[in-house]
Amino acid sequence: SLHRIKASGLKLQLCTNETQATRENFVRKLRAMGFDISVAEVTAPAPAACRLLRERGLRPHLLVHDDLLPEFAGIDKTNPNCVVLGDAAENFTYANLNEAFRLLIGMEKPVLISLGKGRYYKETDGLKLDVGAYMKALEYACDVQAEVVGKPAKRFFESALAELGVPPEQAIMIGDDIVSDVGGAQQCGMRALQVRTGKFRPSDENHPEVKPDAYVNNLAEAVDIILQQL
Repeated sequence: SLHRIKASGLKLQLCTNETQATRENFVRKLRAMGFDISVAEVTAPAPAACRLLRERGLRPHLLVHDDLLPEFAGIDKTNPNCVVLGDAAENFTYANLNEAFRLLIGMEKPVLISLGKGRYYKETDGLKLDVGAYMKALEYACDVQAEVVGKPAKRFFESALAELGVPPEQAIMIGDDIVSDVGGAQQCGMRALQVRTGKFRPSDENHPEVKPDAYVNNLAEAVDIILQQL
């Protein structure tokens, strides 16, 4: 399906909330599965956060997964004036959370940047608490509102559109998450298709706020529809 999109001359960008691996590792996994994709074709929360840090002269204290650290290699981390939170998994110890809390509570204007706000996710051994649960804990303890740079944040989709070099009305999002993929893209002015695979639940079709532009049974069907419009 990705090959058909590229062969048609359409631009393609993968939008992922992956925050446990660098884009390089993410792409390596996809290529091993047979997907012809490059790092430049991936929009992820960490590089979007780096762009924001540079724009605002922010120096982060990082509470992220060890495997994600290379994404922040070029960022000044001395004397932090903000906290960046990602899905740190085993790094979410009491000591590490308390260190982030102390830094935030000690700031005149605390800045908390979160690479997502998911509540939980599924792995082979069961459900796992996601970054959103820890984000809420720090928000509550420090009386601060986190800035989210992953899906469904408008800034995240704007970052993907900037990479593509197209306005929102010329882009279409295909995703399985009614809120993060479909809702986020539509708020940015894009059209969005929901696939009935992955995270999709039949109850999504009665979502009170988000109505996709269309439902498709799988990615191949979505590509069919898009290519017919050309």
